[in-house]
Amino acid sequence: MSEELQEINDVVKEIAMFIQEDKSVKPDFEEYLKTVSGSMNLQAAYFNYIFERNLGMKSIPELYIENSKKLSASHKKIAEALKKSVSSVFEVKKVMKSGFELYNVINERIYNVTSLVKMTSFRGVGGGQFVIARIFEYKKVYYLLEISGVLSASRKDDALRFAVAKIIENPELVYEDNPGKLKEIEKDIKKVHKSFLEYFGTDEVVTTNKYADDLIGMFNDYAEGGEKTDWHDKIKLPEEYKFFNVNEFHNSYENFLENSLGGFSSHSEEYDVGVIFDEELGMYAIPFYGTFNKIFEAKDYTKIVNFDKCIEYFLNNDKFSANLIKRVAEKHENFLKVVNAVLGCDMTLDEILKKYKSRYLDKKIVSSTTVLYRSKAFSNTLGIIEEEENRPKIEIDHKIGRNDPCPCGSGKKYKKCCGCV
Repeated sequence: MSEELQEINDVVKEIAMFIQEDKSVKPDFEEYLKTVSGSMNLQAAYFNYIFERNLGMKSIPELYIENSKKLSASHKKIAEALKKSVSSVFEVKKVMKSGFELYNVINERIYNVTSLVKMTSFRGVGGGQFVIARIFEYKKVYYLLEISGVLSASRKDDALRFAVAKIIENPELVYEDNPGKLKEIEKDIKKVHKSFLEYFGTDEVVTTNKYADDLIGMFNDYAEGGEKTDWHDKIKLPEEYKFFNVNEFHNSYENFLENSLGGFSSHSEEYDVGVIFDEELGMYAIPFYGTFNKIFEAKDYTKIVNFDKCIEYFLNNDKFSANLIKRVAEKHENFLKVVNAVLGCDMTLDEILKKYKSRYLDKKIVSSTTVLYRSKAFSNTLGIIEEEENRPKIEIDHKIGRNDPCPCGSGKKYKKCCGCV
Protein backbone atom coordinates (compact mmCIF):
# COMPACT_ATOMS: atom_id res chain seq x y z
CA MET A 1 0.00 0.00 0.00
CA SER A 2 1.32 3.44 -0.96
CA GLU A 3 2.08 6.05 1.70
CA GLU A 4 -0.85 8.16 0.42
CA LEU A 5 -3.33 5.29 0.76
CA GLN A 6 -1.97 4.41 4.18
CA GLU A 7 -2.33 7.98 5.40
CA ILE A 8 -5.92 8.23 4.15
CA ASN A 9 -6.79 4.95 5.86
CA ASP A 10 -5.15 6.23 9.05
CA VAL A 11 -7.31 9.35 9.03
CA VAL A 12 -10.51 7.32 8.47
CA LYS A 13 -9.54 5.09 11.41
CA GLU A 14 -8.75 8.13 13.56
CA ILE A 15 -12.17 9.62 12.84
CA ALA A 16 -13.77 6.27 13.73
CA MET A 17 -11.92 6.35 17.08
CA PHE A 18 -12.83 10.02 17.54
CA ILE A 19 -16.59 9.38 17.44
CA GLN A 20 -16.17 6.65 20.06
CA GLU A 21 -14.06 8.72 22.45
CA ASP A 22 -14.85 12.44 22.05
CA LYS A 23 -17.04 13.64 24.93
CA SER A 24 -19.24 15.82 22.72
CA VAL A 25 -19.77 13.19 20.02
CA LYS A 26 -19.71 9.82 21.81
CA PRO A 27 -23.22 10.07 23.44
CA ASP A 28 -24.84 10.96 20.11
CA PHE A 29 -22.98 8.17 18.31
CA GLU A 30 -24.04 5.60 20.90
CA GLU A 31 -27.65 6.74 20.58
CA TYR A 32 -27.36 6.54 16.79
CA LEU A 33 -26.09 2.94 17.00
CA LYS A 34 -29.19 2.01 19.00
CA THR A 35 -31.50 3.43 16.32
CA VAL A 36 -29.82 1.51 13.47
CA SER A 37 -29.17 -1.72 15.36
CA GLY A 38 -30.21 -4.65 13.18
CA SER A 39 -30.78 -2.53 10.07
CA MET A 40 -27.14 -2.33 8.94
CA ASN A 41 -23.77 -3.81 9.80
CA LEU A 42 -21.35 -1.99 12.08
CA GLN A 43 -19.02 -0.77 9.34
CA ALA A 44 -21.92 0.71 7.36
CA ALA A 45 -23.20 2.36 10.55
CA TYR A 46 -19.80 3.98 11.15
CA PHE A 47 -19.58 5.34 7.60
CA ASN A 48 -23.17 6.58 7.68
CA TYR A 49 -22.58 8.40 10.95
CA ILE A 50 -19.24 9.91 9.94
CA PHE A 51 -20.37 11.20 6.55
CA GLU A 52 -24.10 11.87 6.98
CA ARG A 53 -24.41 13.13 10.56
CA ASN A 54 -24.21 16.78 11.61
CA LEU A 55 -23.94 18.03 15.18
CA GLY A 56 -24.58 21.68 15.86
CA MET A 57 -24.57 22.38 12.10
CA LYS A 58 -21.09 20.86 11.79
CA SER A 59 -20.08 17.62 10.06
CA ILE A 60 -18.18 14.90 11.91
CA PRO A 61 -14.95 15.52 9.92
CA GLU A 62 -15.23 19.22 10.87
CA LEU A 63 -15.57 18.33 14.55
CA TYR A 64 -12.63 15.94 14.23
CA ILE A 65 -10.48 18.75 12.83
CA GLU A 66 -11.57 21.20 15.54
CA ASN A 67 -11.24 18.83 18.49
CA SER A 68 -8.11 16.86 17.58
CA LYS A 69 -4.93 18.18 19.17
CA LYS A 70 -1.67 18.35 17.20
CA LEU A 71 -3.32 17.29 13.94
CA SER A 72 -0.71 17.17 11.16
CA ALA A 73 -1.15 19.38 8.10
CA SER A 74 -1.62 16.38 5.81
CA HIS A 75 -4.19 14.73 8.09
CA LYS A 76 -6.12 17.99 8.23
CA LYS A 77 -6.12 18.22 4.42
CA ILE A 78 -7.38 14.66 4.14
CA ALA A 79 -10.17 15.35 6.67
CA GLU A 80 -11.10 18.49 4.71
CA ALA A 81 -11.34 16.36 1.56
CA LEU A 82 -13.45 13.76 3.36
CA LYS A 83 -15.93 16.52 4.26
CA LYS A 84 -16.70 16.78 0.54
CA SER A 85 -17.18 13.05 -0.08
CA VAL A 86 -20.12 12.10 -2.29
CA SER A 87 -22.42 9.09 -2.03
CA SER A 88 -24.08 8.25 -5.34
CA VAL A 89 -25.35 5.50 -7.63
CA PHE A 90 -22.70 4.30 -10.07
CA GLU A 91 -22.63 1.89 -12.98
CA VAL A 92 -19.47 -0.23 -13.00
CA LYS A 93 -17.79 0.25 -16.37
CA LYS A 94 -14.50 -1.52 -15.67
CA VAL A 95 -12.85 -3.41 -12.84
CA MET A 96 -9.19 -2.43 -12.68
CA LYS A 97 -6.21 -3.70 -10.74
CA SER A 98 -6.49 -1.06 -8.01
CA GLY A 99 -10.02 0.28 -8.40
CA PHE A 100 -12.94 0.84 -10.74
CA GLU A 101 -14.07 2.94 -13.65
CA LEU A 102 -17.48 4.16 -12.49
CA TYR A 103 -20.23 6.09 -14.27
CA ASN A 104 -22.08 8.36 -11.85
CA VAL A 105 -25.75 7.88 -12.75
CA ILE A 106 -26.70 11.10 -10.98
CA ASN A 107 -24.21 13.66 -12.31
CA GLU A 108 -23.47 11.76 -15.55
CA ARG A 109 -19.68 11.76 -15.20
CA ILE A 110 -17.17 8.92 -15.38
CA TYR A 111 -14.66 8.51 -12.53
CA ASN A 112 -11.55 6.38 -12.21
CA VAL A 113 -11.46 5.59 -8.50
CA THR A 114 -8.69 4.02 -6.43
CA SER A 115 -9.78 1.60 -3.73
CA LEU A 116 -8.59 2.14 -0.16
CA VAL A 117 -8.71 -1.61 0.46
CA LYS A 118 -7.60 -4.67 -1.50
CA MET A 119 -9.75 -5.34 -4.55
CA THR A 120 -10.45 -8.85 -3.28
CA SER A 121 -12.86 -7.15 -0.86
CA PHE A 122 -15.07 -6.42 -3.88
CA ARG A 123 -14.95 -9.85 -5.47
CA GLY A 124 -18.28 -10.39 -7.20
CA VAL A 125 -18.62 -6.74 -8.24
CA GLY A 126 -18.26 -6.61 -12.02
CA GLY A 127 -18.90 -4.60 -15.15
CA GLY A 128 -22.51 -3.72 -15.85
CA GLN A 129 -23.55 -3.88 -12.22
CA PHE A 130 -24.70 -0.86 -10.20
CA VAL A 131 -23.21 0.11 -6.86
CA ILE A 132 -24.10 2.60 -4.17
CA ALA A 133 -20.68 3.98 -3.34
CA ARG A 134 -18.97 6.88 -1.61
CA ILE A 135 -16.00 8.60 -3.26
CA PHE A 136 -13.88 11.66 -2.51
CA GLU A 137 -11.13 13.64 -4.21
CA TYR A 138 -7.72 14.25 -2.69
CA LYS A 139 -4.80 15.77 -4.60
CA LYS A 140 -6.67 15.36 -7.90
CA VAL A 141 -7.16 11.62 -7.35
CA TYR A 142 -10.55 10.06 -6.63
CA TYR A 143 -10.69 7.40 -3.92
CA LEU A 144 -13.35 4.82 -3.15
CA LEU A 145 -14.31 4.94 0.52
CA GLU A 146 -16.97 2.22 0.49
CA ILE A 147 -19.47 0.27 -1.55
CA SER A 148 -22.62 0.00 0.54
CA GLY A 149 -24.96 -1.56 -2.02
CA VAL A 150 -24.71 -3.79 -5.08
CA LEU A 151 -27.35 -4.29 -7.78
CA SER A 152 -27.17 -6.63 -10.75
CA ALA A 153 -27.32 -5.25 -14.29
CA SER A 154 -30.84 -6.66 -14.59
CA ARG A 155 -31.96 -4.30 -11.83
CA LYS A 156 -31.19 -1.10 -13.71
CA ASP A 157 -34.74 0.13 -13.01
CA ASP A 158 -34.09 -0.07 -9.27
CA ALA A 159 -30.78 1.74 -9.67
CA LEU A 160 -32.48 4.58 -11.58
CA ARG A 161 -35.30 4.83 -9.05
CA PHE A 162 -32.82 5.02 -6.20
CA ALA A 163 -30.79 7.66 -8.09
CA VAL A 164 -33.88 9.84 -8.56
CA ALA A 165 -34.79 9.48 -4.89
CA LYS A 166 -31.31 10.74 -3.99
CA ILE A 167 -31.69 13.66 -6.44
CA ILE A 168 -34.97 14.69 -4.82
CA GLU A 169 -33.26 14.60 -1.42
CA ASN A 170 -30.04 16.34 -2.58
CA PRO A 171 -30.51 18.03 -5.98
CA GLU A 172 -27.00 19.49 -5.91
CA LEU A 173 -25.64 15.99 -6.59
CA VAL A 174 -26.66 16.44 -10.24
CA TYR A 175 -24.30 19.34 -10.94
CA GLU A 176 -21.66 19.20 -8.21
CA ASP A 177 -18.37 18.27 -9.84
CA ASN A 178 -19.97 18.81 -13.27
CA PRO A 179 -19.72 22.50 -14.30
CA GLY A 180 -21.21 21.80 -17.74
CA LYS A 181 -24.39 20.42 -16.19
CA LEU A 182 -24.66 23.44 -13.88
CA LYS A 183 -24.46 25.80 -16.88
CA GLU A 184 -27.29 23.88 -18.58
CA ILE A 185 -29.44 24.17 -15.45
CA GLU A 186 -28.71 27.89 -14.98
CA LYS A 187 -29.63 28.54 -18.61
CA ASP A 188 -32.93 26.68 -18.09
CA ILE A 189 -33.70 28.67 -14.94
CA LYS A 190 -33.26 31.99 -16.74
CA LYS A 191 -35.47 30.90 -19.63
CA VAL A 192 -38.24 29.33 -17.52
CA HIS A 193 -38.27 32.23 -15.05
CA LYS A 194 -39.13 34.56 -17.93
CA SER A 195 -41.95 32.19 -18.99
CA PHE A 196 -43.28 32.01 -15.41
CA LEU A 197 -43.57 35.79 -15.21
CA GLU A 198 -45.24 35.92 -18.64
CA TYR A 199 -47.76 33.25 -17.67
CA PHE A 200 -48.72 34.29 -14.15
CA GLY A 201 -47.70 37.95 -14.10
CA THR A 202 -45.94 37.30 -10.78
CA ASP A 203 -43.27 34.99 -9.41
CA GLU A 204 -45.56 33.21 -6.94
CA VAL A 205 -49.14 31.92 -6.77
CA VAL A 206 -50.98 30.04 -4.02
CA THR A 207 -53.72 27.43 -4.39
CA THR A 208 -54.75 24.22 -2.63
CA ASN A 209 -53.10 20.85 -3.11
CA LYS A 210 -56.17 19.69 -5.07
CA TYR A 211 -55.35 22.16 -7.86
CA ALA A 212 -51.58 22.58 -7.57
CA ASP A 213 -50.76 19.71 -9.95
CA ASP A 214 -53.09 21.10 -12.63
CA LEU A 215 -51.63 24.58 -12.21
CA ILE A 216 -48.06 23.32 -12.55
CA GLY A 217 -49.04 21.15 -15.52
CA MET A 218 -50.66 24.08 -17.34
CA PHE A 219 -47.57 26.20 -16.80
CA ASN A 220 -45.30 23.40 -18.04
CA ASP A 221 -47.39 23.17 -21.23
CA TYR A 222 -46.88 26.89 -21.73
CA ALA A 223 -43.15 26.79 -20.97
CA GLU A 224 -42.55 23.88 -23.31
CA GLY A 225 -44.95 24.65 -26.18
CA GLY A 226 -46.30 28.16 -25.69
CA GLU A 227 -49.86 26.89 -25.05
CA LYS A 228 -51.41 29.54 -22.80
CA THR A 229 -54.60 28.37 -21.07
CA ASP A 230 -56.54 30.31 -18.46
CA TRP A 231 -55.30 29.23 -15.04
CA HIS A 232 -57.43 31.45 -12.83
CA ASP A 233 -60.04 28.78 -12.02
CA LYS A 234 -57.20 26.68 -10.55
CA ILE A 235 -56.62 29.22 -7.80
CA LYS A 236 -58.62 27.98 -4.81
CA LEU A 237 -57.63 29.06 -1.33
CA PRO A 238 -58.35 26.87 1.72
CA GLU A 239 -61.36 27.66 3.88
CA GLU A 240 -59.00 27.98 6.84
CA TYR A 241 -55.25 28.51 6.92
CA LYS A 242 -53.77 26.01 9.35
CA PHE A 243 -50.73 23.79 9.69
CA PHE A 244 -50.73 20.03 10.28
CA ASN A 245 -48.76 16.88 9.47
CA VAL A 246 -49.37 15.38 6.04
CA ASN A 247 -49.04 11.60 6.12
CA GLU A 248 -47.82 11.32 2.53
CA PHE A 249 -44.70 13.36 3.31
CA HIS A 250 -43.34 10.47 5.40
CA ASN A 251 -41.99 8.01 2.86
CA SER A 252 -39.82 4.91 2.96
CA TYR A 253 -37.58 3.94 0.02
CA GLU A 254 -40.25 1.63 -1.36
CA ASN A 255 -42.80 4.41 -1.89
CA PHE A 256 -40.63 7.53 -1.76
CA LEU A 257 -40.33 8.06 -5.49
CA GLU A 258 -43.98 7.41 -6.33
CA ASN A 259 -45.20 9.67 -3.52
CA SER A 260 -42.72 12.38 -4.49
CA LEU A 261 -43.84 12.30 -8.12
CA GLY A 262 -47.46 11.31 -7.59
CA GLY A 263 -48.59 14.87 -7.04
CA PHE A 264 -50.30 16.84 -4.30
CA SER A 265 -53.82 15.98 -5.44
CA SER A 266 -53.40 12.38 -4.30
CA HIS A 267 -53.09 13.51 -0.68
CA SER A 268 -56.20 12.99 1.40
CA GLU A 269 -56.06 16.23 3.43
CA GLU A 270 -56.53 19.69 1.94
CA TYR A 271 -53.84 22.33 2.47
CA ASP A 272 -52.41 25.31 0.62
CA VAL A 273 -49.46 25.07 -1.78
CA GLY A 274 -47.31 27.93 -3.03
CA VAL A 275 -45.92 27.64 -6.57
CA ILE A 276 -42.88 29.90 -6.57
CA PHE A 277 -40.16 30.70 -9.06
CA ASP A 278 -36.87 31.76 -7.51
CA GLU A 279 -34.82 33.66 -10.09
CA GLU A 280 -31.63 32.03 -8.83
CA LEU A 281 -32.69 28.51 -7.76
CA GLY A 282 -35.69 27.65 -9.94
CA MET A 283 -39.27 26.53 -9.34
CA TYR A 284 -40.65 25.23 -6.05
CA ALA A 285 -43.99 23.83 -4.95
CA ILE A 286 -44.15 24.61 -1.21
CA PRO A 287 -46.80 23.06 1.08
CA PHE A 288 -48.29 25.53 3.61
CA TYR A 289 -46.58 28.52 1.99
CA GLY A 290 -49.83 30.48 2.19
CA THR A 291 -50.23 29.56 5.86
CA PHE A 292 -46.66 30.61 6.60
CA ASN A 293 -47.31 34.06 5.07
CA LYS A 294 -50.71 34.37 6.75
CA ILE A 295 -49.04 34.14 10.17
CA PHE A 296 -47.35 37.49 9.50
CA GLU A 297 -50.46 39.04 7.91
CA ALA A 298 -53.03 38.13 10.58
CA LYS A 299 -54.05 40.61 13.27
CA ASP A 300 -53.64 37.82 15.81
CA TYR A 301 -51.33 35.13 14.48
CA THR A 302 -51.94 32.97 17.54
CA LYS A 303 -55.41 32.21 16.14
CA ILE A 304 -53.83 30.27 13.24
CA VAL A 305 -53.80 26.58 14.14
CA ASN A 306 -50.26 25.35 14.90
CA PHE A 307 -48.68 28.69 13.95
CA ASP A 308 -45.61 27.87 16.03
CA LYS A 309 -45.15 24.44 14.44
CA CYS A 310 -45.51 26.04 11.00
CA ILE A 311 -42.69 28.49 11.68
CA GLU A 312 -40.49 25.70 13.04
CA TYR A 313 -41.36 23.56 9.99
CA PHE A 314 -40.14 26.22 7.55
CA LEU A 315 -36.97 26.87 9.52
CA ASN A 316 -36.03 23.25 10.20
CA ASN A 317 -36.98 21.72 6.85
CA ASP A 318 -33.79 21.55 4.78
CA LYS A 319 -35.83 21.51 1.55
CA PHE A 320 -36.75 25.16 2.09
CA SER A 321 -33.95 27.46 1.00
CA ALA A 322 -32.48 30.53 2.66
CA ASN A 323 -33.90 32.50 -0.30
CA LEU A 324 -37.42 31.36 0.62
CA ILE A 325 -37.06 32.60 4.21
CA LYS A 326 -35.60 35.91 2.95
CA ARG A 327 -38.51 36.24 0.50
CA VAL A 328 -41.08 35.99 3.30
CA ALA A 329 -39.06 38.21 5.64
CA GLU A 330 -38.83 40.94 3.00
CA LYS A 331 -42.62 40.88 2.48
CA HIS A 332 -43.49 41.25 6.16
CA GLU A 333 -42.04 43.93 8.45
CA ASN A 334 -43.04 41.96 11.56
CA PHE A 335 -41.26 38.76 10.45
CA LEU A 336 -38.42 38.95 12.98
CA LYS A 337 -40.70 40.07 15.80
CA VAL A 338 -43.04 37.09 15.33
CA VAL A 339 -40.32 34.52 14.70
CA ASN A 340 -38.30 35.63 17.72
CA ALA A 341 -41.43 35.56 19.89
CA VAL A 342 -42.16 31.99 18.82
CA LEU A 343 -38.56 30.83 19.22
CA GLY A 344 -38.01 32.72 22.45
CA CYS A 345 -34.89 34.47 21.20
CA ASP A 346 -33.65 37.74 19.72
CA MET A 347 -31.90 36.98 16.42
CA THR A 348 -31.29 39.00 13.30
CA LEU A 349 -32.30 37.58 9.92
CA ASP A 350 -28.66 36.76 9.17
CA GLU A 351 -28.37 34.87 12.45
CA ILE A 352 -31.56 32.92 11.70
CA LEU A 353 -30.31 31.97 8.26
CA LYS A 354 -26.91 30.96 9.60
CA LYS A 355 -28.48 28.78 12.27
CA TYR A 356 -31.23 27.13 10.21
CA LYS A 357 -30.17 27.45 6.56
CA SER A 358 -26.37 27.22 6.62
CA ARG A 359 -26.49 24.48 3.98
CA TYR A 360 -27.86 27.01 1.49
CA LEU A 361 -25.39 29.70 2.51
CA ASP A 362 -22.42 27.39 1.94
CA LYS A 363 -23.30 26.31 -1.60
CA LYS A 364 -25.80 26.75 -4.41
CA ILE A 365 -28.68 24.27 -4.16
CA VAL A 366 -31.08 24.45 -7.10
CA SER A 367 -34.64 23.20 -6.56
CA SER A 368 -35.14 19.48 -7.16
CA THR A 369 -38.05 20.28 -9.52
CA THR A 370 -35.73 22.30 -11.77
CA VAL A 371 -32.84 19.83 -11.58
CA LEU A 372 -34.99 16.82 -12.48
CA TYR A 373 -35.76 18.29 -15.90
CA ARG A 374 -32.05 18.05 -16.72
CA SER A 375 -31.52 14.57 -15.27
CA LYS A 376 -31.14 11.57 -17.59
CA ALA A 377 -31.85 9.27 -14.64
CA PHE A 378 -35.20 10.99 -14.13
CA SER A 379 -36.20 10.97 -17.81
CA ASN A 380 -35.33 7.27 -18.02
CA THR A 381 -37.22 6.54 -14.82
CA LEU A 382 -40.47 8.14 -16.03
CA GLY A 383 -40.96 5.22 -18.40
CA ILE A 384 -40.52 2.50 -15.77
CA ILE A 385 -42.41 3.73 -12.68
CA GLU A 386 -45.14 1.28 -11.79
CA GLU A 387 -46.91 0.00 -8.71
CA GLU A 388 -45.13 -3.11 -7.48
CA GLU A 389 -45.71 -5.12 -4.31
CA ASN A 390 -42.80 -6.65 -2.40
CA ARG A 391 -40.07 -4.90 -4.39
CA PRO A 392 -36.69 -6.45 -3.45
CA LYS A 393 -34.63 -4.25 -1.19
CA ILE A 394 -31.12 -3.05 -1.91
CA GLU A 395 -28.38 -5.08 -0.24
CA ILE A 396 -26.52 -2.70 2.08
CA ASP A 397 -23.41 -4.76 2.74
CA HIS A 398 -20.35 -5.25 0.57
CA LYS A 399 -18.79 -7.87 2.89
CA ILE A 400 -20.54 -10.91 1.47
CA GLY A 401 -20.64 -14.22 3.34
CA ARG A 402 -19.91 -17.38 1.36
CA ASN A 403 -23.43 -18.66 1.98
CA ASP A 404 -25.15 -15.32 1.27
CA PRO A 405 -27.05 -14.73 -1.99
CA CYS A 406 -24.67 -13.50 -4.68
CA PRO A 407 -25.07 -9.72 -5.30
CA CYS A 408 -25.03 -10.30 -9.06
CA GLY A 409 -28.68 -11.34 -8.80
CA SER A 410 -28.27 -14.93 -10.02
CA GLY A 411 -30.10 -16.37 -7.01
CA LYS A 412 -27.17 -18.68 -6.23
CA LYS A 413 -25.09 -18.65 -3.08
CA TYR A 414 -22.03 -16.42 -3.36
CA LYS A 415 -19.62 -19.38 -3.01
CA LYS A 416 -21.39 -21.17 -5.90
CA CYS A 417 -21.37 -18.13 -8.15
CA CYS A 418 -19.01 -15.12 -8.25
CA GLY A 419 -17.34 -16.30 -5.02
CA CYS A 420 -15.72 -19.21 -6.82
CA VAL A 421 -13.79 -16.94 -9.19
